[in-house]
Amino acid sequence: MPRWRFNHLLLAPHRLAFFLAALMLATSALWWAALLLARALQWPLSPAVPAPLMHALLMGLGFMPLFFVGFLYTAGPKWLKLPAVSARSVLPALATVMTGWALAWFGLHWQLLMAAAGMGLVALGWTTLSLRFAHMVWCSRVSDKMHTSLASAACLVGAGVMWWVTLALVFDATPLLRTGIQMGIWWFLAPVFVVVSHRMLPFFSASIIESLDAWRPNWVLVVMLATLLLEGLVSVADLWWWPLPAALRWLQAGLETPLALLMLGLALRWGFIQSLKIRLLAMLHGGFVWLGVALALNAVSHGLMAASGDTVSLGLAPLHAMTMGYLGCTMFAMVTRISTGHGGRKESADNLAWSLYWVLQAAVVLRVSAAMLEVLSQTLTLAAVAAWCVVMLGWALRYGGWFGTPRPDGRNG
Repeated sequence: MPRWRFNHLLLAPHRLAFFLAALMLATSALWWAALLLARALQWPLSPAVPAPLMHALLMGLGFMPLFFVGFLYTAGPKWLKLPAVSARSVLPALATVMTGWALAWFGLHWQLLMAAAGMGLVALGWTTLSLRFAHMVWCSRVSDKMHTSLASAACLVGAGVMWWVTLALVFDATPLLRTGIQMGIWWFLAPVFVVVSHRMLPFFSASIIESLDAWRPNWVLVVMLATLLLEGLVSVADLWWWPLPAALRWLQAGLETPLALLMLGLALRWGFIQSLKIRLLAMLHGGFVWLGVALALNAVSHGLMAASGDTVSLGLAPLHAMTMGYLGCTMFAMVTRISTGHGGRKESADNLAWSLYWVLQAAVVLRVSAAMLEVLSQTLTLAAVAAWCVVMLGWALRYGGWFGTPRPDGRNG
């Protein structure tokens, strides 16, 4: 077994960024499990920021952007036909982000100004990385920069969101913090995933399944991004003007229903059924299906709210279908593919990766069910968190080991 060394993380951007993301992901999973267990045992907890907001902030803006760095700084130069980026060149910005999160983590529990200082470092590091990628897009002379430009724009929105969250912590403004978290999910994280899904899912499917073509018209991407813009606007409106008029709720449900059907139809058009025989491709498609499911749950929830005067809904079920389901499962599959392919290993999901993926699917189902079944909510939530911890710890240990060791084929990178 090759010896693990930090220097091996500096062989490629995805090694360094994915390792830090996996470290953040595993730590966040253990922290949230410990916090929920303490609450279930009725231990007294009084953090500086309410636990649900800490959870949303860390699970949203914590590890996901680090995975973006690994992907965009690996695939981006190839898409843009630019020289490869060295891991050492992004190390200072990533170190700033990680230092900021370490400081913010303690501050969120005990001291708001410490949390704000940490979040400011995170925002500074992410702004540096986002501006550098935007500069790469600007300098590229390729004819098709649509996907990279949109991903870059979303990352710059993410930088703005992080500075927004920093100010919210400085002024101890909970409504602003909630708003920043919602903007981060719908206008930063989800758009990056949608852009990558639109570019990569049809390509992967067509390159493996002979009966398919790489069908991905631009209008589909426009509709997908407009959907996220709409969902973000409504989520923010809910925070500031709840309850919304019944007519607006019915309009939401009326728009979300066909959009959900479109996303599920896209999953079929892009080869979901055919992909089931190919594990890694099935994992990618399985994540995308959750986007349609999340929109369908949102339509049902908003219909219930319209009919009941905002007193009955599906709670956080649609949001967790979106974040744990679409974002989480897609992240797991995409990072697994990059880690194997760029790690000099066969691009496939072995038994361990496949098993962890299905435990992840179970975690999503448990958490979505917990939001809809009030009687069993605590039990199902704890079960979902336990499954999430198994997946993320198992994944981090397995692939974290790969990132710090040489490629088995002897090549660099």
